[in-house]
Amino acid sequence: MTLTVETTTLKVQLRLAGTWFTVCDLSMLVPGRGVAALLPDGRQVAVFRDRADRLYAIDNRDPFTGAAVLSRGLTGTHEGRPFVASPLLKQRFDLAGGQCLDDEGVRVTAYEVRAA
Repeated sequence: MTLTVETTTLKVQLRLAGTWFTVCDLSMLVPGRGVAALLPDGRQVAVFRDRADRLYAIDNRDPFTGAAVLSRGLTGTHEGRPFVASPLLKQRFDLAGGQCLDDEGVRVTAYEVRAA
């Protein structure tokens, strides 16, 4: 049996200032893991694909430490909400809206994302 890499022409895109920005090929996203991408303005975004093939994108910068590490965090769900836990201090961020699940006063930017 031979395993082959998934091939697709679909691109992962983020909505930035009213236009769609291509981040990567959909096949580059492994379900349950994140990747970091550099935006045109120099910021970083963390992009995730869950096991149900839903896409999410949030700021990659952890607001508690200032480190660009959220793309390296562990993903999971809490009360039906998908989240990523920062690999440093373990705060959890809702992937759909950016809200910190452990501190209501903190949030990261969440981006509209699609495969096209």
